[in-house]
Amino acid sequence: MKDFFKTVLAVICGILILQLVGFIFLMGFIGSAASSGSKVVLPRSGVLDINLSDYTLAEQSQEMPSSGSLLSGSFAMGRSVGIWDAVQAIEAAAADPAIRYIFLRPDGGEMAGMAALEELRTALQNFRQSGKAVVAYTEMPGNGSYYLATAADKIYMSSYHGATYTLLGLTSQQFFLKDILDKLGVNVQLIRHGKYKSAGEMFVRSGSSADNREQYQSMINSAWKAYSGAISAAREIPEDQFNALVDNLALNFPEDFLKNGLVDELMDREALIQKLCTLAQVSTREELHLVALPDYVTARVNAFPGRTNVAILFADGEIVDGKGPGLAADSFVLEVDALRKDPSVKAVVLRVNSPGGSVMASEKIRSALDLLGSEKPLVASYGDYAASGGYWISSGCSRIFADATTLTGSIGVFSMIPDFSKVAGKLGVGVESVSSNKHSDVLSLMRPFSADELAYMQASVEDIYERFVSLVSTSRGMETTAVDAIAQGRVWAGNDALGIGLVDEIGTLKDAVAYAASQAGLMSPEDYRVVTSPAVPGMLDNLLSLISTAGQEPTVLSGTPMESMERSLKGLLKDNRPTGVFARMPYCMEIR
Repeated sequence: MKDFFKTVLAVICGILILQLVGFIFLMGFIGSAASSGSKVVLPRSGVLDINLSDYTLAEQSQEMPSSGSLLSGSFAMGRSVGIWDAVQAIEAAAADPAIRYIFLRPDGGEMAGMAALEELRTALQNFRQSGKAVVAYTEMPGNGSYYLATAADKIYMSSYHGATYTLLGLTSQQFFLKDILDKLGVNVQLIRHGKYKSAGEMFVRSGSSADNREQYQSMINSAWKAYSGAISAAREIPEDQFNALVDNLALNFPEDFLKNGLVDELMDREALIQKLCTLAQVSTREELHLVALPDYVTARVNAFPGRTNVAILFADGEIVDGKGPGLAADSFVLEVDALRKDPSVKAVVLRVNSPGGSVMASEKIRSALDLLGSEKPLVASYGDYAASGGYWISSGCSRIFADATTLTGSIGVFSMIPDFSKVAGKLGVGVESVSSNKHSDVLSLMRPFSADELAYMQASVEDIYERFVSLVSTSRGMETTAVDAIAQGRVWAGNDALGIGLVDEIGTLKDAVAYAASQAGLMSPEDYRVVTSPAVPGMLDNLLSLISTAGQEPTVLSGTPMESMERSLKGLLKDNRPTGVFARMPYCMEIR
């Protein structure tokens, strides 16, 4: 028995020692990674390398571990580069004598948002005005990556066969769950205002309504028009000719791209290296110093606050109640108040990348922003989305900048409450409510609404819709009837939103910062520094978050087009908040 206890004690001690050693190793890794990330030594002469297959283009820069690497034990670090940091780095490179030119590898750009690609492309075009070149190399051009490549002076393409090209035009899929919910016995009760407010349609229809189909087709057409127009102008070919190539599947082999003037030369890897060396005026690849964009951001982008600042306030993500990261109302309001009270902050740019969310949370954020705007210049810059609640919180800004491909508007409201009584019956579960009043169990999710209860919920939705329209009417200087005519929950692309008065200008985040600064009397970039808020989670925070979720297994639908349907169904069946009224887009559209 004594030997048994000795053995058990030895095993326990061994486990504790291993855990301690692992923790020390982990902390050492984090420390070394953090310290190495802040010390970047740039060569005396080099080439700025923008390789979108190595990192993600996002709203804010962030360093985080790769989940696959973490599970395998290698602890590799990934990184997202914020669009502001990327643009600032490109601008700095234009004035930096150590940077000879930009080497752009756009493959992987499809993972970035359309608006982010639009802003990066504009920055690359501005870089060329310095007299330095942008050289692009693509192996598998797609819609977004090729659009970005056309900002370059020259586009080189891999001569290897076997790649799959996805330069086929834009598409977005919608999934409809009514039939499967009927089989499960789930009755979804949708209350909404706006014939285009398609949020919830996927739960109550087997296919798209005519109005919803109309708005989606209009958005796709507008976004593709922005892409195809820019591509055609850059490559100096008629737009209808370019669309004919796409429609007729005429871009199947590298030679097709060359023959039709979409690339300048085909080459293998060795020829590419020689070309890059020649452009950099060096003899060997060892002398060719490629400076990765994230490293250049670390070394050159000035993020230190000064006495006079213009702040970029990132409103990124779904608008939710309570506290937390992203657009959790109670926490975000504190960020807004801090900027309002900070005497060094002279103007604020609200950078919106949100499909909306909770009405109550939107109200709280809008109220805090209105107070900020009454004391300091406050302008808005729209990213991929600024719709529904995202438009609610920002329409009061003194000027609104959007990208051509931004999805905005969606001025509408909905509430959605499922009834699981049939599910319970199929499972043989009896449900009996004991209530103090006639309608006490209306939100129990275990019975359908009566006519009176449905009218009660509809009245709440109508009141909030009128509030939304009134806010936009006052903020944008439009008659309520005019707002209602372009509202009804309809989502608009940025170019179209400009024509109907929802935004003031098609412009980048940089344009919005310059305008906000000018409203504060800061006419030159030398007069101020740009600071960002809120702070992004640190590398340790991201690592610990990843560790906490590392044990979650992917499902059979993970990584497939059906994954979004799975998330929607889980949200309805598991995480539904029956008392919520939402100003939100149908879901985050992925246009590919």
